[in-house]
This record gives sequence, structure tokens and C-alpha cells, in this order.
Amino acid sequence: MLTDIKPLARDRLEALLSAVDRADVALIGDLCLDAYWEADMKLSRLSRETPHYPLPIVEERHAPGGAGNVACNLAALKPRSLSAVGVVGLDWRGDLLVRSLEARGVGCGLVVRSPEVPTNAYIKPLRRGVSEVVYEDPRLDFENRAPLPAECESRVLNALGEAAARANVVCVSDQMRFGCATEAVRDRLSELGRTGKTVIVDSRDRAHLYHNVTVKPNEIEASRAFSDGRPLDMDALISLAAELYRRNGRLALITLGDRGSLIADGSGVSHCPACRVEPPIDFCGAGDSFLAALACMLSIGASPAEAAQVATLSAAVCIKKIGTTGTAAREEILEAWDMYWKE
Repeated sequence: MLTDIKPLARDRLEALLSAVDRADVALIGDLCLDAYWEADMKLSRLSRETPHYPLPIVEERHAPGGAGNVACNLAALKPRSLSAVGVVGLDWRGDLLVRSLEARGVGCGLVVRSPEVPTNAYIKPLRRGVSEVVYEDPRLDFENRAPLPAECESRVLNALGEAAARANVVCVSDQMRFGCATEAVRDRLSELGRTGKTVIVDSRDRAHLYHNVTVKPNEIEASRAFSDGRPLDMDALISLAAELYRRNGRLALITLGDRGSLIADGSGVSHCPACRVEPPIDFCGAGDSFLAALACMLSIGASPAEAAQVATLSAAVCIKKIGTTGTAAREEILEAWDMYWKE
């Protein structure tokens, strides 16, 4: 029978968060830039050349997205070291992204810059007018739509080897069809796992192609990668979690949104309940926050149950940050324990 794990004591949570001081983390994944262009339509005038009203941009905001948001969540937990590996173009978006990551404490010395690959970016034009209503125009997407060039892949493999050698955990955010997690990179990560390195993979579509690693799909990703893609009931999800552990011989988790997460290891499958967070909530970035906290906890020797609970608290912090992919600092995680778990 599936049982809920015993809640983490606050003093143990404090000790685990303090121990992140000795965590050395490597992150590899699809680094992206999120940009917000705010237009004040009260300033717009009909164009003389075209029958359009231009968007007068009065404010421009940028933040790391994709694996970049995972990096920001890792940095918020203040590990001893944090190195990012990914591919970023030699363009204005890449410059903004690298500066934004470095400003948040993410080491970018191993990020591959290439003129052949565009920086993934998602531009959101936001219109404001007389009322308080904010209207979001269709997003402008910059994406790499071709396989990674061989020279870039070679540089990524070298960077991964260097980052992994000095890390006690490797965190993988594999989201893009033509991202940096190529077959050769996946094989290298699987080999790192085989030789004893803790590797944690969050993959939108390819979790089934990794071996000897901890996988952390959500229930939709798990069904798509390991089943027939149809929604699974709880019994099927429990069986799948156990199968993921048997398949890799490593801890496996399936996140279930407001139903918590399933944890499968050598002792079987257990359930980590979610925090009861009252609306309003914004789920954007919750998985990134969960992944970052999970990685930091496993890197310092936390048990699977402890790691899942800290990750759950971290996600609970993030979903209360409306309209942004927020992060969770150590102090905020402790405050979440006080809010949701204190008896």
C-alpha cells in the first residue's frame, strides 16, 4: 500500500539547507532568454507609411528561461559552486542571457557561444492602455531549428566533462527538440551515472533515452515517454514509478502537481504530499524549482524522502510568485515549512 512519507522536522530542514554550502553543482541544458516588452498604447500614433499603430515600448525586462531558470533556482539556494553548460548564440540575446545569469551568481565560463546557433528567446509584447487591463500579443520565438553542429557538440561534451569533474551532482534540463542534449551528450550523461556520478534528468520528451540516472518527469511526460501518452490513474503511476527505478537502478520521481510526487527507490514507492497552497497561484517554473532543490539535496547526502520534501517546499514558494518564474531562497523554504507544515 502506498504510504505518505513522514514530514520533515524543521531543525533537520535547517541542517539540510545549511549543508548546501558544500554542494558543487553542474547544470547542462537548454538555456533561454525570456523578455517582456511593455508598450504604452496611449503614446501610439497611426503610422504614416502603414495602416498600423506601432507599439511604443516604454519598459523592457529580461530573465533567464528554460535551463536558465533552473540555474537561477540553483543559485538562489547558494551552493558552493555552480557551473552552467549549454549553447548560446553570438547575438544580442545571448549577451543579455549570459549577463543575466552571471548577475545571479551562475558560472558561465563553460557556456558554448556559437555564431551557428541562435540564442533561444521568447519575447512577450505586453500592451497597456487607459484601463488596468494588460493585453499580451502573440509571442515572438527565437529557437534553434536544426541539429547542433558537430563542432558545437564537441565543445559541449568537453565542457560537460570539465563541469562534471568538479561537481557532486549534474542537473539536466532537456527541453528543446534541437537542444544541447544530443544523443552523444545523453550517452555521456548515462556513462557518468554508470560510474557513480549523481545525475538528475528533467526531460520533456526523452527521459526514456537516459540510463543510470535519476529521472524526474511529471505525470504527462512520464506517460508520453514510458507509456502510450494517455492519462494514467494513480495505480498506473505507482507501477510506472517502480518500473523507472528498476529500469535505471537509480532513484526515480514522478511529480503530480497538487497531488505531490511519487518516489521510487530500493525500498519501494512512497508518496510525498504537496503543500496546500491557497490561490492565487502560478505553476510556471514550479518544476524548475523542484528540480533545483532536489539536486542540491541529493548532492549533500539527503535521503530521497528528505530531498523530495525540500523540493516540494521550494515549489510551493515559487507558485505563489504570480506572473514570473520565481526562485526559492533558503529563508523562503523555511518560511514555507512554518506556513504549511507547522502543527
